[in-house]
Amino acid sequence: MIPLKDTIPSRTYPFITVTLIILNVLVFLFELTLGENLSEFFDLFGVVPATYFELKEAGAPFLLVYYSFLTSMFLHGGWMHLIGNMIYLWIFGDNVEDRMGHFRFLLFYLLCGFFAGLAHVYTNPHSEVPAVGASGAISGVLGAYFVLFPYSRVITLVPIFFFFDFIEVSAFVFLGIWFLLQFFNGVASLGVASYATTGGVAWWAHIGGFVSGVLLSFVFVKRKYY
Repeated sequence: MIPLKDTIPSRTYPFITVTLIILNVLVFLFELTLGENLSEFFDLFGVVPATYFELKEAGAPFLLVYYSFLTSMFLHGGWMHLIGNMIYLWIFGDNVEDRMGHFRFLLFYLLCGFFAGLAHVYTNPHSEVPAVGASGAISGVLGAYFVLFPYSRVITLVPIFFFFDFIEVSAFVFLGIWFLLQFFNGVASLGVASYATTGGVAWWAHIGGFVSGVLLSFVFVKRKYY
C-alpha cells in the first residue's frame, strides 16, 4: 500500500516538515558526489551498533557515542529509500506539526529518531553495518498521527494483481497494518545474523520510533487547539 495523501488539511504552514525534507534531499545530493567514499561516510555518520557499544565500554564522551543518532537521520541509501521516507513525512508530518507547534514538532521528531536508534542498536548489538535513514524519526510521526488523527482518511494506491486501485482507509487501519507489518518482521529478524553482515531493513528502529511517537505525542501535543 502506497499512501498518496490524507484528507485533513493543515491549518498552519509546515515549516519544519518542509525544512526537514529539503535537508534530507540536499544531504542525499551531497552523498551522490562522494563516489567511492560514500561507504566511509556512512561508517562515520551512520549508526553502527558494534561501534556504539565499543565507545560506551571505553567511556567515550557522550557526544562521540551519540552524535551518529542525529546525523544518520539525514542519510539515505538510495533514491527509493529517500523518496519513500519523504512521501510519508510529507503526508503525515504537516498535521502532527500543526497540532504540536513548530519547535515542539522538531524536538519530537529528533527524540523519536534517537529512540529509534536505541531500539536498533540494542536489537542488533553485534552489527557492523551502518544504519541510515529518516524512517525511525518518521515512524515516530506515524505513531503520533495514529493517536491524534485516527479517523482521518488516507488515500492509498493498492496493487491488485496487475492493476492498481485507489482506496480510502482510516488512518487507524492504515497505520495499524503498517505497524503490525513492522512488528512481525522485527520479531522474525531476532536472532537472524543477516543484518549484522549485509544490512537490510531496520525493523526495530521503525518499531521503536512508532512506539516513541505514540507515547511522546501525549507530552508534545498542544493542549489548546483552535
